[in-house]
Order: sequence, then structure tokens, then C-alpha cells
Amino acid sequence: AMEDVCAKFVSQKISKARWRPLPAAALQPPDIFATGSWDNEDNRISVWSVGDLGNAGLNGEYQGEPQLLCDIRHNGDVMDMQFLDQERIVVASSTGTVTVFRHHQNNQTLSANQRWEKAHYHVDQDTSCGGAACTGVICNKPEIVTVGEDGRINLFRTDQKDAVRTIDNADSSTLHAVTFLRTTEILTVNSIGQLKIWDLRQQRNEPSQIFSLTGDRVPLHCVDRHPNQQHIVATGGQDGMLSIWDIRQGTMPVSLLNAHEAEMWEVHFHPSSPDHLFTCSEDGSLWHWDTSTDISEKPSFLHQGGRSTAYFSHNTINQSVVSAWLSNDPTKDRMEITNLVPNQTLSVNSLDILGPCLVYGTDAEAIYVNRQLFA
Repeated sequence: AMEDVCAKFVSQKISKARWRPLPAAALQPPDIFATGSWDNEDNRISVWSVGDLGNAGLNGEYQGEPQLLCDIRHNGDVMDMQFLDQERIVVASSTGTVTVFRHHQNNQTLSANQRWEKAHYHVDQDTSCGGAACTGVICNKPEIVTVGEDGRINLFRTDQKDAVRTIDNADSSTLHAVTFLRTTEILTVNSIGQLKIWDLRQQRNEPSQIFSLTGDRVPLHCVDRHPNQQHIVATGGQDGMLSIWDIRQGTMPVSLLNAHEAEMWEVHFHPSSPDHLFTCSEDGSLWHWDTSTDISEKPSFLHQGGRSTAYFSHNTINQSVVSAWLSNDPTKDRMEITNLVPNQTLSVNSLDILGPCLVYGTDAEAIYVNRQLFA
């Protein structure tokens, strides 16, 4: 399906790529995405449109490379970025600053809307060289949570100038990524292989739960939570392994799956079809993990005894899908794994999926869009 992929060469290494979220009732596929760059003299936040849908090819495949709508200079490497809403993008910098950029759709410009200088810092906020990289950001409008290599967790709100809450010594090691577990709870992963849950309603500055990889304390770089089954969490790290955790039980992963040959930079469950999961790596690969395959191939449990599907609760179906992630070896008979980037050499740093669309960015100074992921 490589012909469905459209590449755009840009003169910068891309560290992050994110789809703009669709309005709640939208039926069309996503059409706008943002990227951030790193390791360039002049880093940028850029907003792109996916290209011209007008000239579909003979087979209906889409043509036209992504078009740059607007961009703006960014101070430092872009370490993470998330859309807060349709117009605002929150960006984490290697300088420790967190900036909210606004995309003005009427005249296609970007402007810095709000900035928290040195949200992350070493020693004290006043020393000139004290910034510590802000490594991760996650949004649940109006709230923004950031983590950094200073082991700090910040909770910001877009309507407030100062942090609503800061957990100063949340971790003695670098926090690499953060995501929401629920509206009041977050998950963080760190550089010594731990996954921690923090309850933001609690005033104390300790995690409510700590999980850890056994033995090697391999740094974890990324985390994502299953969109429907909130107890299922996926993480990836320095050894390229994919870990699946059930946070209801035990303190260790339910399964460890051999994946990439180098660091895994991002892991994402598909937001609306979470039996599909995507991971990308320093080794230049991007894997699509599909656990949905067993359902069509095994005898259908929907029609036992000739009854129609209506008799089966939504739950039965969900459980069967979900148990694939939680079985001891999901790869045995339940999973197809496809590398969507054959013969790539440089790191795939970031990916995002929304509906049928995948976007990813690489150190080969290119962004790629696949608009027919499940074709």
C-alpha cells in the first residue's frame, strides 16, 4: 500500500507530527496537521494541509503532496506537541519553555498565544542556563500537563498565568512522557523503567501507584492508554520492546513484545479502533500492530445458536478484542504486524493517527501522509 503514502521533503528534521482534531460531529477525514522540528539551527512549528483532493487518480487514490499553510520560529528543539483544540497547539521545548501557539485560519498565520518560560529548570528558575527540557505535554482542555528532565510535573490552565499545580520532585530521574488516565489522573514514564499514576486531586506529591519493568530499568520513552479500556496501557522505551500493562493488577507488564531494534519513540492506540496500535522507532520503522484479525477468522461468536447480534452486549465484543492485548502472548494467533516504512534508514520520530489517516515525521527531513490506512 506504499502508493497511498505521500511524502514531503522539508529542510528540517521532524521531531513531532500531530493531526488537528476534528470537530465533534465531523464526518470528513482529518485534513490539517502540524509538525515540529529539532536539531536545526532554526526550528519551526508548521501547519500543513494534506494536499489537493481534487485530482484523485484513476483508482481514486489521492494525489498532491502536503501544502505548507504557515509556520513560525520555535526556540529550542520541539520535544512534544499536542493540539489543545481546533486552533491552539501546545509545544514543549528543550529550553524548558511551554508555548501555546494559535493557528489563525482566516489568514493562515501562527502566533505565540501564551508562554510559560522555563516551566522546567535545573536548580533555580533565575539562572540563565538553568532550563531543563520539557519532554512531554498532554492536554485536556483547558488543562495542560507537562513533564521534564528535571523530574517535575506541572499543571497549567490556559486561562491562568501561573501553574495551577507543580509537583517539584515528582521523580528523581527524567520524566519522558505523560498522558491522562482519567480527567483527574495522569500516567508518567521515566528513565528508570517506571510507570507511575498521579492523582491530581491529592495534595501530596507522591504517585498513587508505581509499576516497573523488572530487572534492567530500561528507560521508557512513550506511553498511551487504551481509549475504551482505561486499565490497559502501552509503553515503549530504549530497548524497542512494546510493553502492555493492566494497571488493575500487579506492578509489572502483562506482556512484553519484541518490537524494534532501537529506541521506540512513540506508541499510539488508534483512537477509535483500539485493536490497532502503532509504534515508531529510531531504527527507521513504523509498525502497525493489528489484533482485530482473529475475530473475522475464528467462528463467529455473534451468531451462536442462530441468534442475531442484537442479543450480545457491546461488552462481549469489546472483551474479545481487548483480551488480545491482555493475553500472555498476543502475538501467537491474534496479531498481524506490518512495517509501514519498508527500507527506511533514519529514525521515525513521531506518528499520529486519526480515522483512516496516518502522519509521521523522520530525521530524513521528510513528512509522510497515508490517507488510506485500512484500505
